[in-house]
Order: sequence, then structure tokens, then C-alpha cells
Amino acid sequence: METFELVHHPTTPPLGVTGLCARILAFEPRWLTLRWRVEGAGRIVLPPFAGKVRADGLWQTTCFELFMRPQHRDEYVEFNFSPSQAWAAYDFCGYREGMVERAMPRPPVCTPRRGQSVLIFDVALPTAALPALPFVYGLTAVIEEEGGHKSYWAMAHREDRPDFHHESCFASRLEAPHQP
Repeated sequence: METFELVHHPTTPPLGVTGLCARILAFEPRWLTLRWRVEGAGRIVLPPFAGKVRADGLWQTTCFELFMRPQHRDEYVEFNFSPSQAWAAYDFCGYREGMVERAMPRPPVCTPRRGQSVLIFDVALPTAALPALPFVYGLTAVIEEEGGHKSYWAMAHREDRPDFHHESCFASRLEAPHQP
């Protein structure tokens, strides 16, 4: 699967983060596995451990996100994953409209690993929670650094302000695997 170099929105430059990439590691019958890698992560603020709980407002600090929309449809899904292991999942019927909690067969598994200057964040998401293929998707991140400074990272951005729900952030497509 392709690795995407996420870019910060020009209105929210990072302090110490020098790069952020994200990718789908594996798409198997039961799990979709994702990875984000943050370079220059020495000043990143990580929320305290919360365990595998559903929680709102995760985007208010360091949070990794996946947006998915069935191709040629208005409705979409937002998944939020925190290094605290808390998570959230929402359905929308249109652009920022009709938000409701998405039913999940089981919680995603969130695994942060932090080194001196690198943060690797892996997520295993049950495939039963995903919309039907083919879909377009966006991998995004909110990064909080010391002092409350936040930068907003995505595969692509709208011009005027960070907005992960905007059409521009659904920058890649995933098809059903081809059978031999």
C-alpha cells in the first residue's frame, strides 16, 4: 500500500515536527491496519492512558484520524484514534451533517511507540466497521506540541483553513482486492 507524506496546513506550522507519513499497512478479511510515523516528535504532547474506551473530543490534543466515504456518495465515516488508546467513530449523512456514533463490532487496537524523536502509531480497525468498497479516504492527524501549539496534517487540505471533513481531504481510493 502507498505511503502518504502528510502536509501541515499552512496556517498551522509545527514547532518541532519535521515530517509525518501515514499508510494502510494491511487490509485483511478481519482487520484494517494503519500506521502514522511522526518525525521530530520530541515536543509532542501525548494524552494520558485512558484504555480502550469510546470518547469524544479526541481531536483537541494529539489524535490520528481516518475519514472514509463510499465512492460517489455524500455520507462518510470519521474514526479518531488517540495515543491514550481512546477512540471514536461517527457517521455523517453529508458534509458535517447528521453526526451520530457509528456502531462498532469491537474497539480498535491503538498502539503508540515513542522514541527520542520518532512517534509510531499503529491502529488495527475491525473491517466490519468499514463502509462498503470501493471508498475514498483520508489519513489525517492533529499534533499538539508543548505549550498547547497544534498543527493539522492531511494528505491534502482546503486552502483557507484546516478542515478534515472537506472533500479535498478524501485524497485516495481503495478498491476491493482482485481475485485471481
